Amino acid sequence: MTYPSDLTDTQWQCIEKLLEDEVLIRKRSWPLRSILNAIFYVSKGGIQWRMLPSDLPPWQTVYYYYRKWRQNGCWEMLHDCLCKKVRGKHGREDSPSVGILDSQSVKTVQQGGQRGYDAAKRVKGRKRHLVVDTLGLMIMVIVHRADIDERQGASLLLRIASRIADFARLRVFFADQGYGGPNMREWVSSTFRRLGWRLQVVNRIHKKAFVALPKRWIVERTFGWFNLYRRLSKDYERSTKSAETMIQITMIHIMLKKLSK
Repeated sequence: MTYPSDLTDTQWQCIEKLLEDEVLIRKRSWPLRSILNAIFYVSKGGIQWRMLPSDLPPWQTVYYYYRKWRQNGCWEMLHDCLCKKVRGKHGREDSPSVGILDSQSVKTVQQGGQRGYDAAKRVKGRKRHLVVDTLGLMIMVIVHRADIDERQGASLLLRIASRIADFARLRVFFADQGYGGPNMREWVSSTFRRLGWRLQVVNRIHKKAFVALPKRWIVERTFGWFNLYRRLSKDYERSTKSAETMIQITMIHIMLKKLSK
């Protein structure tokens, strides 16, 4: 039986060689494509691992690979390779020069782990802090307690990003008024002077009417893509690292669709 989240032949060809080179040789009862289909089924359908249909690989096998690839960086490698392919398809350089920054507060469930209360959004749970390029592709993500405000979360995110060589072309970050204030802009300029980074705040045009703000709408569209994957409707993960990985898996599936068009 096939499912809407299953990889097509074209999509599988995009990542088959990458996975075969990365995954350690071990005896497998199930092909890698079936295992990936099961993981994407969880991401798209929002089900528990133990509720995988019987025609997919056993949930223990699927979860083993999900966890193993999270620990050895395979998901991150796969995401970054596909991101370069999508950018290349649109005639862009491998590394972006512009980043758009924003956060999304989501509720958590009774799984334990880090959580906090976002008073501005009135949400108890976690916050997804995201940087995307001008195509809406994810450059980087961190997940933390919802009570950490935008400026603190952005500071943590940018410090991590500054240590990654693939982001050498990044120069300017666009953000909303939650990241505003001269102190934040000056902090970015002074802390990352060697990288030439600067923060540009996009102010709201109309207070009452909805208007798509320049650059800002791109990251909002990416959050809109997340809404199509029920596993991201809330934060169902016990650890923030697992929550970040599930977002990476979602973006991998989205980029494979873009490459197969």
